[in-house]
Amino acid sequence: MLSRAQFPTAKSAILDLTGTREGFAEARDFTHRTLDDWELEHCTDDAVAVVTELAANAVLHALPHADTCDVRVRLTLRRTHLMCAVTDRSDDVPVYPAAVDPFLEHGRGLRIVEALSEHWGWTKRTPVGKTVWAMLPTRDPV
Repeated sequence: MLSRAQFPTAKSAILDLTGTREGFAEARDFTHRTLDDWELEHCTDDAVAVVTELAANAVLHALPHADTCDVRVRLTLRRTHLMCAVTDRSDDVPVYPAAVDPFLEHGRGLRIVEALSEHWGWTKRTPVGKTVWAMLPTRDPV
């Protein structure tokens, strides 16, 4: 089995990935389903893009540091925001490039996350790893 989805409460949903292409598709489906359940369809496109970028970064940067690439996606519904968080086992700090060459294949992920979210950042995990998160507004645009 590639992953395990859990819906422990109405305000939090978790998906464990193994870091494969199928896992990315599953992360997108998980985000779609969760936001549909929470009636946040107007946030879906941005949330899917953010989750995909964060999960891709986690797999890309965590895999060289571990035999397996365990990645956890957590969506948390707060009063005015949706938090999209991805946890991996790498201690490497997320790299936000100072400038982006339009011809580079990689390096735009955190810029996309920044553009789509109101806030983003990362938190070190103990004893190992980090969580990179982004806060998206949940208010429905009129």
